[in-house]
Amino acid sequence: MESLTGGSSPPLSWYGALRTCFPILTWLPRYNLTWLKMDLIAGLTVGLTVVPQALAYAAVAGLPVQYGLYSAFMGGFIYCIFGSSKDITLGPTAIMSLLCSSYVGGDPVFAVVLTLLCGVIQAGMALLRLGFLLDFISYPVIKGFTCAAAVIIGFGQVKNILGLKDIPQSFVLQVYYTFHKIPEAKVGDVVLGLCCLFVLVTLKMMMSSLGSADDEAARPIRTARGLVWSLATIRNALVVIAATAVAYSAEVTGSHFFSLTGKSAKGLPPFEAPPLSEIANGTVISFRDIAKDLGGGLAVIPLMGVLESIAIAKAFGSKNNYRIDANQELFAIGLTNIMGSFVSAYPVTGSFGRTAVNSQSGVCTPAGGVVTGVIVLLSLAFLMPLFFYIPKASLAAVIICAVSPMVDFRVPVQLWRVKKLDLLPFLVTFLVSFWEIQYGIVGGVVVSVLCCCTSWPGLK
Repeated sequence: MESLTGGSSPPLSWYGALRTCFPILTWLPRYNLTWLKMDLIAGLTVGLTVVPQALAYAAVAGLPVQYGLYSAFMGGFIYCIFGSSKDITLGPTAIMSLLCSSYVGGDPVFAVVLTLLCGVIQAGMALLRLGFLLDFISYPVIKGFTCAAAVIIGFGQVKNILGLKDIPQSFVLQVYYTFHKIPEAKVGDVVLGLCCLFVLVTLKMMMSSLGSADDEAARPIRTARGLVWSLATIRNALVVIAATAVAYSAEVTGSHFFSLTGKSAKGLPPFEAPPLSEIANGTVISFRDIAKDLGGGLAVIPLMGVLESIAIAKAFGSKNNYRIDANQELFAIGLTNIMGSFVSAYPVTGSFGRTAVNSQSGVCTPAGGVVTGVIVLLSLAFLMPLFFYIPKASLAAVIICAVSPMVDFRVPVQLWRVKKLDLLPFLVTFLVSFWEIQYGIVGGVVVSVLCCCTSWPGLK
């Protein structure tokens, strides 16, 4: 596909400057029916992927499930206008949800205020051209963090597969009490959760086995391959729908075999100014108190959100032969979070998995995100009563399968072969993250900077 950024020479006119601020102007004048068809297909496919994931990630963040959907639609509309990548999709992710859970304590007001402040910080960084600060977070730190986050998130869902309750949030205590309470596991949740995992893994393996498309293959073979790819791509939605149907049938007959998501707010979220204070137990918690309680989250979450999103955008830009503007990406993410706070969203960033689905579906422009946003809004408007019957075990299976590829055992071997010293920040980040995720990031960055400033003979 031709570059979304237009010509190779820098724009000199006022219109060129306008296109820099509003990248939509680089592709909208050339928009055609072919692009529309591909964007509709990609947007629908990603929409069927993001709805079950958003519900599941809200649970990771410790928030009611509807907050996942509140966070999943604004990015498509904002990024369509201000984003410079045709592939990337913004929304709730596993890592961002885990980080938020460390700071908001399950309080939606804290989550919304965090979203607003994250957006202001990210947009401010873009206007000040501070994207270079992300270079201080090195590759070993990123990999150490993502590997640890995947383990923490994945194991945190085991309790839902087993149907266990009253499990602490601390990882160490979570491990202890999960194994301690195994005799209390609910048979229905275990059976359903394992079945969901089996189907998800099987469909993913079938998708991986397809390989590259062969234009010379017979038409029935191409059709069968396309059908398998389509089913595997929307596997999360298929599994959640099937599990919900099973749970609903059980509930109608008076059997309570499964732990359900339960009651959630109906309809679309109101578009209103984010709350800057709240009353808890008769005490007014002011905006200053909320910001103070959020503490280090106001540094960690904006930086990690931007880092994750820009890394994904660069990867797919390189793969599909177009350029992205890092500072423009910063601004798009920041504005998405600012506007998201008006619809009760928690902080969002780019999703690697959904971006891959978007790219593989043949998306041509960021307009595909608008279609995805509409799918989410329709789900909020008409499907919320049905979400009551979604089994927690099915959402846990979706999360476990989503984060499992993030645990890359090849990274330590690669670091050892290329530069042994890089193993130190990787291990510090990885191990300390099991204590507190934010301390793992900070510790890894500190060790990484020290390693850059220090030469240790024999380790290079």
